[in-house]
Amino acid sequence: MTDELAGKVAIVTGANSGIGKETAAQLADMGAQVVIAARNPAKANAAVDEIAARVDDGQRVETMPLDLASFASVRGFVEQFAARHDRLDILVNNAGLILRSRTVTEDGHETQFQVNHLGHFLLTNELLDTLAASAPARVVVVSSHAHRFARKGVDFDDLDWSHRHYRAFSVYATTKLMNVMFTRALAHRCDPQQVTVNALHPGFVASNFAKERDYGVFGNVVMPLSRPFAISVRQGAVTPVFLASSPAVAGMSGLYYARCNVEPPAPRALDGTAVERLWDVSAQLTGV
Repeated sequence: MTDELAGKVAIVTGANSGIGKETAAQLADMGAQVVIAARNPAKANAAVDEIAARVDDGQRVETMPLDLASFASVRGFVEQFAARHDRLDILVNNAGLILRSRTVTEDGHETQFQVNHLGHFLLTNELLDTLAASAPARVVVVSSHAHRFARKGVDFDDLDWSHRHYRAFSVYATTKLMNVMFTRALAHRCDPQQVTVNALHPGFVASNFAKERDYGVFGNVVMPLSRPFAISVRQGAVTPVFLASSPAVAGMSGLYYARCNVEPPAPRALDGTAVERLWDVSAQLTGV
């Protein structure tokens, strides 16, 4: 255990499993107070116990309920966080999912779109003042090289995929593109001396992704067959932890990283008009 992040507070969404849990564990091991923001209380509590035992300090990690498929839950989480903590130094937007069939949230949006993008958009904006007041603070957005497969970009006339044939991976890739676009838009709105915002590709990780939700053949067949070629959860957490903690990226903002190095994102993520349009639409849909 080190004290590099002593006195700092971090939130990691979806940290009940996979690279989120490993990221939370490593940040706690570096001295940060870590909040596991997760939908499933039982799994979140189990993650807290596991990480607390690993860092040998049960007070270093805690959990608060967060369901990104519910705007009310996001706002409730922010209220609960504010009641417990007066600062926020690191926000890791890690949670994400992929679904075989189209479903709709209680707020009326396609679930992948809301969980992977809108929920994190709302969460980050609701926490932005606290981040700025804790400067220098960092927002880390876990995207994916899958964003490169959203070759048609964002269809602003059908963000909820209600008028097109629903292809799970196409929707997922589009939401990962939105993650990169959101990163760039938010970076433009933040003073990098106060809040930096960077996106990343963690690598193809051997985790529970695509197994905990209904994704049929991909989750049950393709992922297991591909597992021998995947990197470990610990390896997958290297880049998010690097962006959350390393002095080497202090003041760096609006960039896309893989293997701890800057990489150019897909050209569609660099379309300034589309980036700003996505911000405006997201703000309207979330009431920001």
